[in-house]
Amino acid sequence: MEVPHQRILSVRDLLSRPDLAIPDYQRPYRWTEKNVAQLFGDIATHWQKPAYRLGTIVFHANEGRLDIVDGQQRTLTLMLAVRALMECRRETLKSRELQGQLESLDRGMVVPVFSSDISKHRLYENYQAICRIVARGDFDESRIDFLLNRCEVVCFALGDMAEAFQFFDSQNARGRDLEPHDLLKAYHLREFDSRDEALKMRTVERWEASETRALASLFANYLYRVRNWLKGESARYFGKDDTALFKGVNPASRPPTPRYPYAEHLRIVDRCVDGCAAERLPRMEGQDAAFPFQLDQLVINGRRFFEMTDHYQRKVAQIRGDGLPGPLLGSAALDDLAGRILSTINRYEGRHRTGDGYVRSMFDCLLLYYMDKFGEAELSRAIHRIFIWAYRLRLEQQAVQLATMDNYVLENNAFRVMRAAIQPADFFNHSLPAVGTIRSTRTELIEGLFREMRFHG
Repeated sequence: MEVPHQRILSVRDLLSRPDLAIPDYQRPYRWTEKNVAQLFGDIATHWQKPAYRLGTIVFHANEGRLDIVDGQQRTLTLMLAVRALMECRRETLKSRELQGQLESLDRGMVVPVFSSDISKHRLYENYQAICRIVARGDFDESRIDFLLNRCEVVCFALGDMAEAFQFFDSQNARGRDLEPHDLLKAYHLREFDSRDEALKMRTVERWEASETRALASLFANYLYRVRNWLKGESARYFGKDDTALFKGVNPASRPPTPRYPYAEHLRIVDRCVDGCAAERLPRMEGQDAAFPFQLDQLVINGRRFFEMTDHYQRKVAQIRGDGLPGPLLGSAALDDLAGRILSTINRYEGRHRTGDGYVRSMFDCLLLYYMDKFGEAELSRAIHRIFIWAYRLRLEQQAVQLATMDNYVLENNAFRVMRAAIQPADFFNHSLPAVGTIRSTRTELIEGLFREMRFHG
């Protein structure tokens, strides 16, 4: 069939194509019943129009297949709609033309295979929801005709994967409501070395196995804040305009792409890590085959970006766990006081308030940066100091807003102190003021620790 390089297709023409494919790197199907209701609500609103655009679909024309780069959720939902019409309405249709169109789609429509349990669950739930909608009396044959023949999608197919993802990226940068980490995913997918196709699939599978909220939190509440505070800049909201913070250099780049000296050490480390992993190079004592990521280093584009994301998800989980006290709480590296600090900030009465969440974010970000730099060396003492630095703000303020947190960090920037430290003692020797007047409530356990540590004025 002709590849629709830039065409407007009806839903029936789109779903009739036998070359449609869902590539392995796509995220799981995540549309909910709310999304389904919105789609069919649009059909109910606009069904008397001569045509109605449902959106854009971007394809990668790939060796006889049309891999869906953008528009997977919508396309799969439309496939569910056709299956539901076949099951619930085919026998009662009066229009032989509609009956023939549905039967033709039923025979020719591709049947995607899904390994994700998330996809299977959502597909089943949405199929049942669509069956309930199309079985209603108000979803008559005129609505079915409108859905199949007058609802349209704008299709773009590009022969080069990098171009397809670049197009997807640029389209979404013009105002579509995508999370910043989705835009980063698109950017770094096209930065993969062309020889790493199989590795790309495995890497993105791990990325997509993460919940969207967890990825959004990792970037907005940890990586973005640490990187901006280290520069002495505000870190209140992570948006699409901030994604450049996580775009860097590509070690596989070749002329005419410049290879500037400032990034050469990253290219050397990148090659050495791969060489050790393949056992082409001898390993130094204590060295493993993982890339040595640092929160304040230049980002390496492509697969290292996804590896970095995995790395810091594990680091955050070590500190926080999944909403529970993280594994760090039971670490043998901690003394009694550090253990009690971690236990206290996980259980004191006011911990669930929004402002207390901001203070906890400060604590977690600075602890994450300390462990990123010094590991578990003198970890207990680091926890003591970071606790005093962060929770002084909580005790001295009646209310803590996002701006309160951000301004406090910039005025008392312990991140920059730690960045300059060569060894832990350089950080510990930086003086901390005692808490002044206590204005907070429901923080008695925190106050008790400040008194015990002699930081209560």
